[in-house]
This record gives sequence, structure tokens and C-alpha cells, in this order.
Amino acid sequence: MIVVLDLGTTGNRAIAFSDQGHRVAQAYEEFPLYTPQPGWVEQNPLEIWDSCLRVLLKVMAEVGAKSVVAIGITNQRETTIVWDESTGQPVYNAIVWQCRRTAEICQEFSDYRTLLKSKTGLFLDPYFSATKIKWILRNVPDLKNRAATGELR
Repeated sequence: MIVVLDLGTTGNRAIAFSDQGHRVAQAYEEFPLYTPQPGWVEQNPLEIWDSCLRVLLKVMAEVGAKSVVAIGITNQRETTIVWDESTGQPVYNAIVWQCRRTAEICQEFSDYRTLLKSKTGLFLDPYFSATKIKWILRNVPDLKNRAATGELR
């Protein structure tokens, strides 16, 4: 038995497949998106985790954990979470892949667009995680120092 966790933007799904590839069990649960300002999209990381755990446990209860030989996971693109290494707790909400709050940070790096594109193959865009991490470190008190001392992941 293989279990797949499909961690989506608005919900999580767990599906168990038999050795022959037949769907044996599945569970799905939605969780909220938060939009504190126009163009901003966030999620509570603990709500994502709790939903994931609940759908996984529902499927495992149906198929039996001992029958599972592998788990595959998909995720939500560039949704970004920073957490405290020692507690495992998030330090801020997840900034969702579709959030545009880091457009100004991208503008700050506009002189490097060509270099970034040549090195990464990607365009400078708020979609990607690096500017989301920079925004969190700039805007949540004390995080810059905690990141410098290795307390954050």
C-alpha cells in the first residue's frame, strides 16, 4: 500500500493505493486562507499541519498502518513557513505562493534581474520563497537576530 499526501492551497488530501494502483481509501479536509490586506494571502501553519494529520490518520485507520510501505507528498508550490528550531513552532503565518506582498522587495533587487535569471533560470517574482523569507525577517520583531544565531529554519 502506498499513501499519497496532496497538500493543496485550500485543503489536504490523503489517498491510499493498493499494490495494483487502485484507490483503496481517501480523506479530504479544507482549511482557511487569510487575506489581511489586498494582495496578501496567508495560512496558519498549525491549521495546515492539523488538517494533514487528520486526513492521514483517517486513511491509516482504514488501511492499517502496517500495510503502508511508502508515503509520497506533494506541496503547495512556494508557500513559505519559518519556524523555531527548538520548539518546531511557526514564527509567523505561512505566506502562500500567490501572495504579492513582496513586490517591493523584488523591486529592490531589480538591478539583479538578469543575473538571477542567468543563474537560476527563474524570473524575479514575489511567487518565490526567498523574498517571502526576507519579508518575514524584516517585519516580525527579533527574527533577524534569531536567524543569525541559527534558531530559525
